[in-house]
Amino acid sequence: MAVLQSLSDLGQTQNVPAENEAPRYERKVDAQGRAYATGKRKDAVARVWIKPGKGQIIVNDKPVTTYFARPVLRMIINQPLQIANRVDQYDITVTVAGGGLSGQAGAVRHGLSKALTYFEPDLRPPLKKEGFLTRDSRVVERKKYGKKKARRSFQFSKR
Repeated sequence: MAVLQSLSDLGQTQNVPAENEAPRYERKVDAQGRAYATGKRKDAVARVWIKPGKGQIIVNDKPVTTYFARPVLRMIINQPLQIANRVDQYDITVTVAGGGLSGQAGAVRHGLSKALTYFEPDLRPPLKKEGFLTRDSRVVERKKYGKKKARRSFQFSKR
């Protein structure tokens, strides 16, 4: 690499293409042929394993329809698979703990998206574009002393 002495030297430098313009992501699979990832949302943490299969989703040793009874929560979980057009191609095993059902569904979606990118690195751009690989860092604000809740004060009375 040449050191520039003056501004006139700037025009004489050749445009060297940057090495590895975009980072290449490699496939991360364990000995059983599964991809593993951890997803988080609020206080919920989900551990997700995916492997090629018939599309079966098991959450905490229960079918997904039993564990996440509300259709909205199942829709949240299936979003990464629908974006990637891989709805019935993977068997998914999940253990999730902490938080409520909504936070757990978000954690499973985050973990599933990461596991899909580990299994098939080519799926990273569409999942990243939809924001599924970004950990939603919003958490409940803590309660402060002298307050009724995190920000709610006691009612003011003049007399």
